[in-house]
This record gives sequence, C-alpha cells and structure tokens, in this order.
Amino acid sequence: MKVYNTLTRKKEEFIPIEEGKVKMYVCGPTVYNLFHIGNARTFIIFDTIRKYLEYRGYEVNFVQNFTDIDDKMIKKAQDTETTVKELGDHYIMEYYKDADKLKIKRATVNPRATEYISEIISFIEELIEKGYAYEVDGDVYYSTKSFVGYGKLSGQKLEDLQTGSRVDVDERKQDPMDFALWKNAKPFEPSWKSPWGNGRPGWHIECSCMALNLLGETIDIHAGGTDLIFPHHENEIAQSEGRSGKTFAKYWLHGAFINVDNKKMSKSLNNFFTAREILEKYDQEVIRLFMISGHYRTQINFTVEVLDAAKASLERMYNALNILNGYLNNEKEEISEKEKSVVVELNRYKERFIEKMDDDFNTADGISVIFELIREVNIRINKDSSQKLVKHAIDLLIELGSPLGIMQNPFGGSLEEEIEKLIEERNEARKNRDFAMADKIRNDLMNQGIILEDTPSGVRWSKRS
Repeated sequence: MKVYNTLTRKKEEFIPIEEGKVKMYVCGPTVYNLFHIGNARTFIIFDTIRKYLEYRGYEVNFVQNFTDIDDKMIKKAQDTETTVKELGDHYIMEYYKDADKLKIKRATVNPRATEYISEIISFIEELIEKGYAYEVDGDVYYSTKSFVGYGKLSGQKLEDLQTGSRVDVDERKQDPMDFALWKNAKPFEPSWKSPWGNGRPGWHIECSCMALNLLGETIDIHAGGTDLIFPHHENEIAQSEGRSGKTFAKYWLHGAFINVDNKKMSKSLNNFFTAREILEKYDQEVIRLFMISGHYRTQINFTVEVLDAAKASLERMYNALNILNGYLNNEKEEISEKEKSVVVELNRYKERFIEKMDDDFNTADGISVIFELIREVNIRINKDSSQKLVKHAIDLLIELGSPLGIMQNPFGGSLEEEIEKLIEERNEARKNRDFAMADKIRNDLMNQGIILEDTPSGVRWSKRS
C-alpha cells in the first residue's frame, strides 16, 4: 500500500509503527454551527480511508477532535446569549446527527479541547523550559525561529512565510510568525487558571496535546483538509517535535477543497450549503458516492447535475443487486465446474479493486472497477445460474462497496425508490379506503425518520432533522 505524504511530497510505502495497527488523528470541526459540505467531504474522505484500512485488516485507533473553545465560539455564544459550553454541547450533538446520517463511523475517541486544559498547560510549560516558548503579559507564544524545521510541511522557508489567516499580529511578539499557545483572559470570556494567569489555550496547541495523550508522541497518520497545512499542521509539528524531539507523524494526508458551480463556496456568493440541507434532498449514499468520485487530493465541483449523476450511478449499482437477488429463486443450488471458473474471474475484480485502493486510496478508480464488475456480472450470470454463484456475486459487490460506504442500504435498493414505492402503496390504500394500512405505512416511514406531507399537488417527503 502506498500513500501520498504531504511532508515528503511523494508517494511512500505505508508501513505503520506497529504491525497491524494504525494510529490516526484527523482534525475535527469547531463546534459553533452545523458543518458544511466542504467539511463533509473531509469527514467522508477520511472515514473512507479508515474503513479501507480496516477492510485490509488493520486495527485503526481513530481520533477526531472537537474544538470547543475558539474565537468564533465565543462570539456565537455572546450573540446567542448562551455559554460556550452549552453551544459546544449543542453542536456536538448536531454533528453526530449529520455524521451518523452520512454513515460516518464514530471515532474511537472524540476528545474535546476543554477536557485537556491541565495537559495543555503542562505541554506549554515543557516548551518554555526547552526554550521554544516565551510568556508576555499573560500570553504565551511559540518561537518559530527556535524550531529548525519550521516550514517543512508547507515546503516554505520561514523568511518566505507571511502571517496566515489565523496568526495574530502582535507587536509584543519576538517575531511576527510566532503563534499563541496560551491567551490571556479577556472580560466575559471562558478562562482557566494557569502559571501565566487566567486564560485559554490557542488553537494549534489543542490538537498536539490531544494527539499526544491519546495516541502517543509519534503517530502513523495525521490528516485534514488542505487549508490546515499552514499554519495549523505546520504549527502542530513545531510544538510536538519541539517538545519530544521525535517525529510527530509519519504520514500527512490532506483532502482537497470542494467548489460549488466552479466557485469557491462562500456565504457572500450565496453558494454555501450545510450537509444537513443536502441530506434533506439526497440519500446519504448518493452524497458519499459524489464525495469520493474524485481522488481525495483532487478538487471536485458540487452541482445539482453532478449529484443527480451520482444518484443515477448508485441506482445502476442497486439495480444490479436487485436483478441478482431475483435470480436467487433458482432451484439450482450447487455450483457447476463451469461456474467455478466464473467465480475466479469475478474475484479478479476484487484484486483490481484492492490494487487501485492500495495506490493512495484511489476511490475514483476503485468505483470504476466496481462498474466493470457489474458489467461482467450482467454477462456471466442469469436466471439459470446456481444460487451459490449468484450469492457470491451479491456478496462481492456488497463487500467492495463496504469501505466506500455504498451499496450498504438494507432496503436492497436506493432509499428514494423505496420511499416512492411505499408512497404509491399508501395512495392506493387510501383510494381503497384502507386507512389502517395507509396509517401503518406513514407510521413505518416516520419511525425511519421519513416525514410525509399531504399537499394539493401530491405527497411530499423529507428526512426528519
């Protein structure tokens, strides 16, 4: 298996620190709002990579944090007249609702930054003792010039770097590129006691500390969106390696952005969508298929047309499964010698799928192999095929879809098709004045989170938020 390492800017053989085990840290959301489709792509990408690693037999210790103390959170809490903790509690639950709907597997641990304040303080104290950090009027800064390797992840020299979007300009700093480890308390802001007075941690130190405490001084994979390469991940390396003197992460993986109608997503352009808004219109597997339709390091473009194309592609996959399911009625159970050779041919597609996915998690090519397998199945299997051959083909399709999070729908077809079918059955029941059956269908759908609304123009359905 090979992965592209942002640190070395090349593909490398993936060799975990401990055989058969992977320690993986992915930067999670700042919990002050619902996550948007750009966040969703990052979460789906690294959920897919995690699932594929598990599919290949690795035991993955997957940590994804919640940033629950931040300037944006403080402002949102003040604007909504709530506390930062209450805001964080609320949006963490909302995150789980949307992530669960997207079939994003829950992390081994989802640490919150505010749960690690004492550990963060100890971490900063060590950096000060080793000469990597200094205190000014209750603020503590990391001295970027003290770390020889600063800039190695972004591939830039320190003197060429300019102040980034989340690097504060402060004349008290020894160098403009120095960044905050601890911020002195301001009136009406959450704060904690520290050796430098009341205050709160800076953004970058939180992830370094949580990764250290949950995964150790050196981890296998550190991941996130490309926007985090600088300054966030660059600063994490400086902090972590300055403190330990050891490599922080062997492999750095970064997912590309998502555009909307070929433009950068922005509220000012009115092309900003939350994942929840899209989930109200499309099944989660359609969204997942769209998000992984391009290689994770390739920027993709979000449009209604592209989503509809993903929906049509998914329906082709489910149609293949449904046709195969119909062949299971064949009385012929035992597999023939000729059919055994078909099994061998079908299994070669599994080998090709693994080959593509082992090449830096190439989901786009992996999906292409699945469609090639479907074409082969359509040619090789028919109503006269044995149950064992048919079952093997079904199991193989579902198996290859599992790490991608597609073809896993318990309905055995696309969710939209099943809902529309049930709505038609309900309409027929109402025509026949079988109101008990109509109510049962409505209640069954409601129990699955599907809300029906009877309107003059027909029945509309939506997913319960």
